[in-house]
Amino acid sequence: MSFELPSLIDPELWSLVDESRAFYAERPAGRGPGSREELFAFRARAVVPAECDPRPIAELASALGRSVPVRIHVPVSMPVAGVFLEIHGGGFYMGSAAGSDVRNRRLADALGVAVVSVDYRLAPEHPWPSAPDDCEAAALWLVEHAERRFGTAKLAIGGFSAGATLAVSTLVRLRDRGVTAFSGGVLQFGTYDLAAKTQAGRLIADEYFLDAYAGTTPDRAHPDLSPLFADLAGLPPILIVIGGDDILLEDNLAMATRLSAAGVEVDLRIYPASPHGFTGHATPMARAALEHIDAWLRVQLALHKRSP
Repeated sequence: MSFELPSLIDPELWSLVDESRAFYAERPAGRGPGSREELFAFRARAVVPAECDPRPIAELASALGRSVPVRIHVPVSMPVAGVFLEIHGGGFYMGSAAGSDVRNRRLADALGVAVVSVDYRLAPEHPWPSAPDDCEAAALWLVEHAERRFGTAKLAIGGFSAGATLAVSTLVRLRDRGVTAFSGGVLQFGTYDLAAKTQAGRLIADEYFLDAYAGTTPDRAHPDLSPLFADLAGLPPILIVIGGDDILLEDNLAMATRLSAAGVEVDLRIYPASPHGFTGHATPMARAALEHIDAWLRVQLALHKRSP
């Protein structure tokens, strides 16, 4: 078995590299906020999320004595065949479920699933464990209500950047409660060592958003905060999507290794010439990744492929 990075990449993706490099040549990588003041300035500059048609349903998901806002997208022209719990990104300090509306609308119609997106509380006003508390509550609400609400008990979970981190923490919390209702998790370029204990984690150790999210906790290696250090045994199958040019590549390789060592079925997909957040960009590489995610979810949720 070869562990050289090129051997882990689908050979068909190399034909898309030139277009990706041309796209990102005009989009230099930036950095996150360096202070609390810059963090709030980042939020203030955020663009208003694009709307989708039809609009999602907004409601509260309640469990564990907590009520969490969620946005629900259901397929337009077919019955709901499964439910995907989506956790948005944004460095734990910005973003919203509304920011995922367009992506979630596409997923709902492409797969015939209901997509439930969590509006978890943001740092620094609400540091850890507020966000995973909210995601856990939304997940448990789905476990209790999905069949009656959507007509199906087929559940999967996924997240984008910080949302991927929260998705792992949610699955671990559910496992610890003996809840096995989720049949898979899609992790798009999450960060898993927030304690800078590994070389991969040290690559982003100076990012302020980690301070904002961790708050005053004395141990950033706590497994609920840094899921790389969690007991991962017993989790459902996991798809890891990561760009070859993402600063979090090594962190995602480490998570894939830990999951595999724990006996979890892992599908690791690396996309060359792709930086952090690439699946949200208009490139052929992003389209290929989204097609892979769709295909993987169809298998995990036992969905039938829709006719064109």
